[in-house]
Amino acid sequence: MKPIILAFFLNIGLWVPAGILKAQSLNADLASSTSRIPIENFFRTPNLLNPVLSPDGRFIAVGVANARGRVQLVVLDLTESNSHKIVASFGDADVTDYHWVNTERLVFSVMDLQSGDSPLNPGLWAVNKDGSNYRKLIHTVKYTISVAESSVADRTLPAQWRFHSTVEDGSADVLVQAPRYNNIGELVNVNLFRLNTHTGHTQNLSINAPPNTMTWLADQQGQPVALSTRFKGQEASYLRTAHGWQLWKEAKDYSEDYVRPFWTGPKKELIVLARRQSDILALYEVDPTTLQLADQPLISSPGYDFSGQLIYDTQAKQVMGVHYETDAHGTVWMDPGMRALQAQIDKLLPGTINRIDCRYCASTTTFLISASSDRLPPVYYLYHRENKKLQELGASRPWIQAAQMGMRDLHRFTARDGLSIPVLVTQPAQKSTSRRPAVILVHGGPWVRGTRWEWERSAQFLASRGYVVIEPEFRGSTGFGRKHMRAGWKQWGLNMQDDLADALQWAVKQGWVDPERVCIAGASYGGYATLMGLIKHPTLYRCGINWVGVTDINLMYSINWSDASEAWKQYGMPLLIGDPVKDAQQLKDTSPLEQAARVKAPLLMAYGGVDRRVPLKHGTAFKDAVTKTNPQVQWIVYPNEGHGWRELATNVDFWSRVEKFLDTHIGPNSTVPKTPLQAATQ
Repeated sequence: MKPIILAFFLNIGLWVPAGILKAQSLNADLASSTSRIPIENFFRTPNLLNPVLSPDGRFIAVGVANARGRVQLVVLDLTESNSHKIVASFGDADVTDYHWVNTERLVFSVMDLQSGDSPLNPGLWAVNKDGSNYRKLIHTVKYTISVAESSVADRTLPAQWRFHSTVEDGSADVLVQAPRYNNIGELVNVNLFRLNTHTGHTQNLSINAPPNTMTWLADQQGQPVALSTRFKGQEASYLRTAHGWQLWKEAKDYSEDYVRPFWTGPKKELIVLARRQSDILALYEVDPTTLQLADQPLISSPGYDFSGQLIYDTQAKQVMGVHYETDAHGTVWMDPGMRALQAQIDKLLPGTINRIDCRYCASTTTFLISASSDRLPPVYYLYHRENKKLQELGASRPWIQAAQMGMRDLHRFTARDGLSIPVLVTQPAQKSTSRRPAVILVHGGPWVRGTRWEWERSAQFLASRGYVVIEPEFRGSTGFGRKHMRAGWKQWGLNMQDDLADALQWAVKQGWVDPERVCIAGASYGGYATLMGLIKHPTLYRCGINWVGVTDINLMYSINWSDASEAWKQYGMPLLIGDPVKDAQQLKDTSPLEQAARVKAPLLMAYGGVDRRVPLKHGTAFKDAVTKTNPQVQWIVYPNEGHGWRELATNVDFWSRVEKFLDTHIGPNSTVPKTPLQAATQ
């Protein structure tokens, strides 16, 4: 394959196609109306979720919400108008992950999208496209059980097993993973099995694999060709040879660059994710004889770590293209026919990102299209090659009217130490001739990419209330190169915090934001940054909103009922956050709990009663400390929620509180009194 450089930059802030506006019966008067969009419209379950075209292009499997909001699995017959069949439906769970095994059979797993209590193991079921030959393959329960206790005669596999991938050999088999845990519940090994979806019979593909295997890469016929291990802070990758598993690459966890197997072809071609003396992750080919990486990347995206997937046609036996993400999602087609097809569809659907999905792209006559933008949640279409026409399947959220949504743009600003920081800004849809109030919305993680150029419910809700939403990809965020991520090591409350303040000051200089009316908000790490923002930069923020936020780094080490593994505490946290002994003073200085008395601004705090990522103790300890000196603290606990809100009622209640809180302190009901720091010193 020829190298591809994904140097494409989209015109962010595009308009919505006229056809979609007509289909949604959008009244232009609504966009300028002073009435507020109901909160539940932003947080309710979509009508349609993730349609998937069958290999022969004749059927579509799609998640469809019923009257109770539960997601059912429906199969649409494209050869018969309006013909559909509900093949899976549950009263207490939602079908959220489904795959075509072959042209006749599907597998699916479930989640509980309406309950935040103990997690539901996803299980696995198989069913034919007409609803027949239904079989439960993996148990699903709301707790983890051991293999020994779960082995039953009906061959239904233990609940901790997971779906891995389909097999492209025409069989009814899939690959599944069998995790093994130690006596304190930590993952120590993952085995790979081939599973017959008709009989439930399994074949162990892990024989003679090295211990501590965590991930597997298999070829299109379901044969494992590469694996990765992790043990005591070391990562390693192995390749399968004629003589068994051969150690290939090793690296220290977190602190050294690691080569990860990514894709393998029918001729044992191997493509890996690596940096190879570069700041960004890219895809490289591996020489099958020497096992050396190519000097130049096969696919790279300047300024962004590669994130995406190869589009491989198993019938044509060729890579057709690549789906990728840079500032937004996109596709590059290597096949000229698909490149021309993309151009035709983009002409029919101007103003949206139009993703084409197909299994056998070279031969199929029907393609599934997902059209979306920053203001428009996905709308799904079929494109028919013969007549070159689009057929609308439906909108994921038909109640969202694009003209009422805020426009989202990705920018970069320079931090005080010279580091370039990406930031996504959402502007309210209504025009304004004056500066607006703003919310600095801090993502969790923090070692994730927090923002994407797509419709996002929290940012759009805040923008619909008239606030500019500023979402910085502060140092430590991933997806923007190794330098950007490593710049955040041991910088909780320090340079990471300064990046948020610099983002605000940059937005003020653009003329968008009223500096006297700014609130900082976030969940998890974002909740920690909210509290530290009120402590470290009290003159910048008039209020703060922290939900499920860390309040003390030492509590992350000492609370043994959280879901943080001992390996993470021993090898990851000391390197990325700080060592509790060597960095004790720094952790104390950057602890919101230790400095709760310095929080003088109005504060809204919300926690989940069954949160194992950031246990409730973080919230109660800080509440008890801060309320001794700050009477402007609002506190709420949602007893049945975990690390974030799943129930619609919880979302409506929480965001109603957010709405009133912001209205009072920086919104239409606010005045502009002295800053919290000024008020505290007088």
